[in-house]
Amino acid sequence: MRRNIRSVFIAGVVVISCLCLLQAVSQADPLKSPNYEFEEQSLGGTGLNNSQSANYQGAESAGGILGLGDSASTNFQIKTGNITTNDPALAFAITAPSISFGSFSAGTATVSTSSFEVLDYTSYGYIVQIIGNPPSSVAGHTITAMSTTGVSQTGIEQFGINLVANTSPVSVGANPNHGQFGFGSASSNYGTANNYRYVSGETIASAPKSSGLTIYTISYLVNVSSVTPAAQYSTNQTLICTGTY
Repeated sequence: MRRNIRSVFIAGVVVISCLCLLQAVSQADPLKSPNYEFEEQSLGGTGLNNSQSANYQGAESAGGILGLGDSASTNFQIKTGNITTNDPALAFAITAPSISFGSFSAGTATVSTSSFEVLDYTSYGYIVQIIGNPPSSVAGHTITAMSTTGVSQTGIEQFGINLVANTSPVSVGANPNHGQFGFGSASSNYGTANNYRYVSGETIASAPKSSGLTIYTISYLVNVSSVTPAAQYSTNQTLICTGTY
């Protein structure tokens, strides 16, 4: 006998925290004197001479002491040099904050996705952790979390996630998108296609160094058994992004 279980599932967005920890680290001495300081430390390059004509001027397009300058004409302008701040920054956002699974069935796996993005500037990387309980009903029944990494199995209770593109039980999810010079990646426990896991508090993604924008997709998997109580199931997850300065 097939039983459908109505479900509503909120993915890690009701409570979201971004935790930036600034810690003292050992760094090289800055390039400065009582009168001068290099905020973006870069040396070498093109010298101090400008290239110019009646319509164009090239001022310190790379390297050099001045470090910046514009090349411009009536129709075009090129802005060059080091104009960014050297202050560390960590940006974190949930871009797909809530999801719904619809109806659960003991004979069919149910999947859905959420997404978040991280940008980390001039630090030594970051980690992203997930905290929260598996979906549970008002009556108190909780769907079993996948405490060990494994594949989808219909007919038994499973709640798991990963952060990569999958082909099983269906095509779902995506690999981390590094389109804007990102260096982030899914953690090993959550980075194998068609394998899912959920342990509250574990690190699900990280970057080993300063990173541009990386977009992550979380794939959620739910399986139920024929004796899973019919009810409405819900949960919240918290994503914590910590800069490793």
